[in-house]
Parts: sequence; C-alpha cells; structure tokens
Amino acid sequence: MDTPLRFVFYFAVKPENLWEGLVSPESNRIIFAGADFEADVKPGGSMKWIGPGADGKPTTLVNGGILQAEPPKLLQYSFQLGQSPFKSRVTAELVPETEATKLTISHDQWDEGDPAYAFCSDGWPRILSRLKTLLETGKTFRPH
Repeated sequence: MDTPLRFVFYFAVKPENLWEGLVSPESNRIIFAGADFEADVKPGGSMKWIGPGADGKPTTLVNGGILQAEPPKLLQYSFQLGQSPFKSRVTAELVPETEATKLTISHDQWDEGDPAYAFCSDGWPRILSRLKTLLETGKTFRPH
C-alpha cells in the first residue's frame, strides 16, 4: 500500500507546548479516552498506549518504537496496532509560525492489507482535533 496518510493542523501554541501535548502521559490519557501512555522518547526508546481489552483487562492498544526524536521539532516512530503483525511509520513535524505551530503528521510504510490503515484514516483527525482543543482551551470533547 503506497498511499501515506497526511494531516496538517495549526495549533495556537508554541512548539514546546505542542511537543509536550504529543508526548505527555496526561494529555494522552485525555485524548485517548483514559489510555495509559508510556514512552521513552529517544531514538531506540519504546512507546505504548495501554487500555482495556475486549475482556476488560489491560492490553497494549498501540505499540511503537522511537526512530527519531528532536524536541520540539520532530518525532518519528513505528506504529503497531494491538497485537497486529503489521507495522507502519508515523512522522510528526512541528514548525513554528507567527502565532501558531504547524503540525504535519505523515503515516506511511503501510503493509498491504493492514487493517490499521482504515482505523487511522478516521482516527488521526479525531485525535488531532481533540489535542488541538485541549491545548488551546484546557479541555476537550468526548470521543465518538
């Protein structure tokens, strides 16, 4: 599958604030409906979101490995949904603007048939909208 997902959002915050929003356990817990976020944000580090599985027990919802981390400019990591054998790559680029920060998310290197593609096509805009609202207003809206 050669079609990368690409999303561009503008946040009315400084790059440092947006970076913190992307990597902090607190903001991730809020925008990911209570999921715990664990990350060692350095090249070679790991990251994962943990939440209730189908049986109600904690399970890894998303697993990843940090490929590049240049705070507050660039975060790149591998992305694996749940226990899926498929992996893809996420790149978050933060660029300061006059009164905002431009965030570009590129999600690429998809394997053919990866079910996460459809999930992420819908999920990224929702997650980024929730993060934007949280960082700009201090609160956010419930997921669907």
